[in-house]
Amino acid sequence: MTTTNEPLKQRVLSGMVRQFGHPRGLGGRMAGWLMAHRPSNRQRNRWAVSLLEPGPADRVLEIGFGPGVAVAEFARRIPQGRVYGIDHSALMVRRASRRNRAAVRAGRVRLVQASVDRLPHVDGPLDAILSVNSLWFWPDPAQRLGDLRGLLRPGGRIALVSQPRRPGANRDTTDEAARQLRDLLADAGFAHLRVEILDLDPPVACVLGTNPAEGPR
Repeated sequence: MTTTNEPLKQRVLSGMVRQFGHPRGLGGRMAGWLMAHRPSNRQRNRWAVSLLEPGPADRVLEIGFGPGVAVAEFARRIPQGRVYGIDHSALMVRRASRRNRAAVRAGRVRLVQASVDRLPHVDGPLDAILSVNSLWFWPDPAQRLGDLRGLLRPGGRIALVSQPRRPGANRDTTDEAARQLRDLLADAGFAHLRVEILDLDPPVACVLGTNPAEGPR
C-alpha cells in the first residue's frame, strides 16, 4: 500500500544519489565520509587499482576520484610515476587533496576540479585509467571513452568499475552493468576485454580493456 510518506522517501533517495554523483554542502560531506570510510568502498577501490597492475613509474588517471582512496593506493604503488585525478566536485578535490597531501606536495599526485568532457592537459600518454562508479554520471559516455582512449599509450589499460547501489541490487544487476560497460569499451575500440567480480553485497564488476597496439586514434 502506498503511503503519504512515499514521495518524501523517493525525494530523499534521489537526493542521496545526486550527492554521490556530485557531492556538495552538508549532504556532500556525509557522502564523502561514507565513500572514504565504508570498508567495502575501501576494499573495492584497492581491488580495482590492483587489477590495473600499476608499475612503479606509471602515469595514471582516475576519473571521479571522490575522497581519494584509490588515488592514495595508486600513489603507494607508483613512487616514481604520476597520478592524475579529475572530479567535478570541489568538495571532493579538497578532501582527496588532504588525504594525499604528502604526494601532492611532492608533485607525484595532481588533482583538479574538472568534468570528463573537459579533460585537463596531461604530460604525455597515460599507462592506465580508472573510473569507479562514475561512468553513469558522464555526459555521452561512449564519446568520452573514445576521448580517454586517445590519452592512453599503445597497450595502456582502462578499468571501469560498477557496484550498483539501487535498492534490490544483486548479482544479476551487477552482471547487467558489466555487459553494458563491456559493450561501451568495445564500441570505443578497446581490446582484450575481461570482467572481474568482487564478491561484496552487492557484487562489484570491473571491466578491463587495453588500447590496441596501433595506438590512440
